[in-house]
Amino acid sequence: MRRFERKQNIFRNKDALGESYQPERIEERDEEIEEYMNALQPVIDGWEPNNIFLYGNTGVGKTAVTDYLLDRLQDDVAAYDDIDLSIISLNCKTLNSSYQVAVELVNELRPSGGEISTTGYPQQTVFKKLYQELEAIGGTILIVLDEVDSIGDRDELLYELPRARANGNLDSAKVGVIGISNDFKFRDQLDPRVQDTLCERELQFPPYDATELKNILESRVEVAVTDGSTDTGVLQLCAALAARDSGSARQALDLLRLGGEIAENREAEMIKEGHIEDARSQLEQERVEEGMRELTTHGRLALLAVISKAAKEETPCRTRDLYEEYRSLCESSETDALGQRSLHNHLSDLRMLGILSAHENRSGSRGNYYNYELDVPFTSAIEAMSDVLHLTTEIDTIRDIAAMNSVG
Repeated sequence: MRRFERKQNIFRNKDALGESYQPERIEERDEEIEEYMNALQPVIDGWEPNNIFLYGNTGVGKTAVTDYLLDRLQDDVAAYDDIDLSIISLNCKTLNSSYQVAVELVNELRPSGGEISTTGYPQQTVFKKLYQELEAIGGTILIVLDEVDSIGDRDELLYELPRARANGNLDSAKVGVIGISNDFKFRDQLDPRVQDTLCERELQFPPYDATELKNILESRVEVAVTDGSTDTGVLQLCAALAARDSGSARQALDLLRLGGEIAENREAEMIKEGHIEDARSQLEQERVEEGMRELTTHGRLALLAVISKAAKEETPCRTRDLYEEYRSLCESSETDALGQRSLHNHLSDLRMLGILSAHENRSGSRGNYYNYELDVPFTSAIEAMSDVLHLTTEIDTIRDIAAMNSVG
């Protein structure tokens, strides 16, 4: 008996909706591409490259445009005998210091078996080894550091690399750094000297609006989905949901891809709006669950306190109002409660993860404070809580209260 069978009634090439797919044309980024090309022009002219800093939310095209332009740049420099271009790309998501980034770059450049240890060297020794490897390559070298904000304020390499030639650490090699960040505030947190070098040319990628997202989806659907397999309004719904939330093309494409998978699993002939709504609920729950993996027990209890207040229709609410709810949940879970200030810190973390939203209340003599509420659907939050917290009785009670109040 065959256990797996191909399903090809909806998708023609589902990979075209994936993150790794590189389209022949980047939609809705003409201005950014033009500005980016101008910043890269010194490479083709044979001069020392600019250092470029890109920032914008996740899914707005920073990495896609970078890959697209650098591929074409490598093709175009082949026409010039006096240009030798090398591109080194590194995702810094799991790296939290200049030292770790430098070690990864050295090991990326060295042959298999010649890697250096990730610990045990003075930082300047690792930098020196990196310069030796870059000098051995020679020519023009572009170093792409994606999610560069992960290194935080330990940014010495971001100062050293762009100035390596001026400081005599490199002779023949001409290095340019392309930093890509999802954090708008990261630039402002950099040492002023780093800002002067890394941010030589800055490009901001704004969120997409619904019209732009619909155009992106239409271009991908031509490749990804069979003719007649998307119902009227499906692309508009995907675009509207993503535009309202984050302006992310990745989110819009994920909604369409998952909606198509749901349609196929239900043996439907086309993707309908109901499939997209189901996909949205599933993705939102996954988002909450992913965020909760980063939380401590007290972070999860803080979230459950907000969920409990939401079930009673008592949100948005202040930290002091949430504190009693939180203490009660700590008692139920036989966990020692933290102080109110610590709860505030956990609520701030949940806000940074996009699970909560906060509204500042400016009340004059009473001081400023934040009111917190869920920034994800109640149902997604409570279901995710059920999987990570062993408070079955308390969660069932919250569900009953929510049902009485028609919440969720």
